[in-house]
Amino acid sequence: PDVIIEAQFDDNDAEHGQDHLQDMLTDDIKKLSLDTGEKGKAAGVTGVHRTKQDDGPKVNDPRLLPDEFLQRTAKVVYILEKKHSRAATGFIKLLADRNSELFKRCAMFSPVDHRVPRVYVPLADCPPDFVSKPEAYSQTLFICRIVDWKEDSNFASGQLCKSLGQAGEIEPESEGILTEYGVDFSDFSPEVLECLPQNLPWVISPGELAKRRDLR
Repeated sequence: PDVIIEAQFDDNDAEHGQDHLQDMLTDDIKKLSLDTGEKGKAAGVTGVHRTKQDDGPKVNDPRLLPDEFLQRTAKVVYILEKKHSRAATGFIKLLADRNSELFKRCAMFSPVDHRVPRVYVPLADCPPDFVSKPEAYSQTLFICRIVDWKEDSNFASGQLCKSLGQAGEIEPESEGILTEYGVDFSDFSPEVLECLPQNLPWVISPGELAKRRDLR
């Protein structure tokens, strides 16, 4: 820390002039410098030994360090099973760099679910007037399916499957969620419909009511 010296002088000091005051200050500073230097050397000798003890082991081979000094790291080497449907709901927009070759071939798909990466989709999959009027589709939900993700790319590659409709409406939002989670919501086949009662109106028989718990 800086050392601040306050000098006091009276009329006698003033008679000797400013030179006398400067000489006094110089002598005081020299004494302080010598005192702090000697103390610093003494503290340095003991401080070195204490610091080496507190720092812990310093070795070049990490295998020799205790576990509490190590940070475990790993990397994904193989995908055993693809649990995600690779489908996502989101919006499409033009790429920012209009002068790039990629701008002429692809659009950017931004998923609503931020756990899914952004995806390059071919312009051929987009609506015909998307390039000329991209703002018209700023609130339109699309379904995109990821088909590839190269190791050297920040974005995946995919294909637009269909347009769901306006964002915020119940039917497009519901269809998007069902598609993302791989739920089959297509119409039942004729074979399944034939299992239902054909004689309408149909009512539950008294025998069925007697052996069932009524939750109506």
